[in-house]
Amino acid sequence: MSGIVPVTPDARVEDLAAHALWADAEAPALVKRLATPPEGRRWTALATPDLDGVVFASMSESGMGHLDLIAVDPAARGRGIGRALAEAAQEWLRSQGAAEARFAGNPPCYAWPGIDVRYTPAACLAESLGYDRYRVAWNMTADVAAMGSLLDEDDVASARLASAGVTVHAAAPGERAAVAAFARAHWNDAWAWEAEQATGCHYASRDGEILGFAAWGSRPLWFGPMGTAEEARGLGVGRVLARRCLAEQRAAGLRQVQIGWVGPVRFYSLAFGARVERVFWLYRRALG
Repeated sequence: MSGIVPVTPDARVEDLAAHALWADAEAPALVKRLATPPEGRRWTALATPDLDGVVFASMSESGMGHLDLIAVDPAARGRGIGRALAEAAQEWLRSQGAAEARFAGNPPCYAWPGIDVRYTPAACLAESLGYDRYRVAWNMTADVAAMGSLLDEDDVASARLASAGVTVHAAAPGERAAVAAFARAHWNDAWAWEAEQATGCHYASRDGEILGFAAWGSRPLWFGPMGTAEEARGLGVGRVLARRCLAEQRAAGLRQVQIGWVGPVRFYSLAFGARVERVFWLYRRALG
């Protein structure tokens, strides 16, 4: 298929994503997020002439190529549009020097960790193009509308933190340099960027030193990232920080919250009754 060209991610692209990505109610917000990545990221959006299909591709700082999002109008499926878009994205990635392409999240600005298994045609496309599945990731869902008082302030947990000299604070937008520096020092630049970009962010400190943080809304509507310094683990810092974020998300009108790209499944299951719900397959292939 010829004629695939760069496109500006505008309202038309957002509408296409909304029609194509049935499992993601926030699809238009995903388009906006991918179109506003960290400064310096190399990325592109390519579309068919009739705008019945679009693909986003980007380069990571390590030089890895990513196919971030493919959306094809349901009325146009079966015509090879997805394949043509993926091949065009691969050509763009080669032109940027990528030796490998991945259907996998490119933190900190990504749509999903990989291909949601419910988007079966996308997984079939990846495998037909020679991509190998190399990892599995998952999201958990927290039913915040049904939590009731569970998300209210926990006097016992707060008292425990207070007895250890720990206080919890909200970090307003524009006041997150210290939180970002903490995330960067203990984890990576990706978490630092997410903390700065998040809709909501809370942190715990003792004697002026940050011990942990939690954020939500950097990836539209999802909870995360969250981290606690090793020396503060076991105090209940993470539980209090997560509770404050989830309570904010409930107050913002969300009934269910996705906890993205989860590591500690047991923690969120026990603390909030969260369940593993979205499963993602991560794919990669060499670009010869």
